Amino acid sequence: MYDLAIMWDWLAFAVRWLHVITAIAWIGSSFYFIALDLGLNRDIDGPADGEEWQVHGGGFYHIQKYLVAPEQMPEHLTWFKWESYMTWISGAAMLAVVYWVGAELFLIDPNVMDLAQWQAIAISAASLTIGWIIYDFLCKSRLGDRPTMLMVLLFVLLVVMAWGYTQVFTGRAALLHLGAFTATIMTANVFFIIMPNQRIVVKDLQEGRAPDPKYGKIAKLRSTHNNYLTLPVIFLMLSNHYPLAFATEYNWIIAALVFLMGVTIRHYFNTMHMKKPEPRWTIGATVLLFIAIMWLSALGQPSLEVDEDQAMGPVATQYAQAQGFEDVRDIVLGRCSMCHAREPVWDGILWAPKGVHLETDADIAAQAAQIYLQAGASHAMPPANLTYIEPTERAAIRQWFKNARVPVALASTN
Repeated sequence: MYDLAIMWDWLAFAVRWLHVITAIAWIGSSFYFIALDLGLNRDIDGPADGEEWQVHGGGFYHIQKYLVAPEQMPEHLTWFKWESYMTWISGAAMLAVVYWVGAELFLIDPNVMDLAQWQAIAISAASLTIGWIIYDFLCKSRLGDRPTMLMVLLFVLLVVMAWGYTQVFTGRAALLHLGAFTATIMTANVFFIIMPNQRIVVKDLQEGRAPDPKYGKIAKLRSTHNNYLTLPVIFLMLSNHYPLAFATEYNWIIAALVFLMGVTIRHYFNTMHMKKPEPRWTIGATVLLFIAIMWLSALGQPSLEVDEDQAMGPVATQYAQAQGFEDVRDIVLGRCSMCHAREPVWDGILWAPKGVHLETDADIAAQAAQIYLQAGASHAMPPANLTYIEPTERAAIRQWFKNARVPVALASTN
């Protein structure tokens, strides 16, 4: 049964790898077309809106853009959609594998909101759907003709969701869900708006009708939103590796400032793509925002008090009651807790790596799968075996985990 933990960890790794691959494909094509569109030479004759000559990989490329479409539709069109769809699908799979299956460890914090696993999963899934519905309503309202106001309201919606998630889930899950919330909006823009509008234009041309320019205008608005949301989503997806981002009191404000940084950074590159003067103010604004984030992370440090009476969920209780727990507890306290503490004592370690604490019975039982994977099934921990954990101690960890015989293995935090 304990080998299931290894299989599940590899599944989580595989899904994460797929997610990264598809995200690279989506973001890469998105950034390329944004740079291409903004940098087109529009001082040309003819029906095309602009053109660009590019050189890459030993060849030359001549690219032309039409505002609606050329007079004659080409026989072959390359549609850019699967990159977006597969990024969302793989991300949803990773959310299920890591956070839904491992809800007791990664999703639910009884000190924030005491939820049953099914309740936490339901809130997780519903919040993504509700976010798109609200956003889409705003875009289709009269605000669609006021893009600046619409962007401000979108920012407000994201800040409200950032705060709301921290009132329901663990800090790690809150920022991850905010990223998933935002990515859902971006992919839904492609699936429900951008692609259908492009299909309407293509069909009109194929049937000899003049396409309505409004469809291009609508798609352009959604594409612009995706442009400015991309970088914050990447930050939020990486945040689960950095406790100073997710495990502090003001994590939701940090997330809000990250969205502002996404605007300043993208504005800098968008301006440069248009071959306009360098907007140096965006560099200063980005630096100030990042300094504010660092200050907030230090200002909102969690309590260093150790709660010896932490409540355990049913899975953690099963590990704590398994034969060999007392021996493993002594091993962990002697080999791991000097770094994985609320106030680490190992020189150079200021915060517990990944926010994982291993000081109490509840801490250790909750992290059973990770202790097994990191120090039992592999030699990942301690790093370089600095605390000299013995082979017999690793064997004891493996045997304890096997004794627990938990039916479902918790997922990896990697």
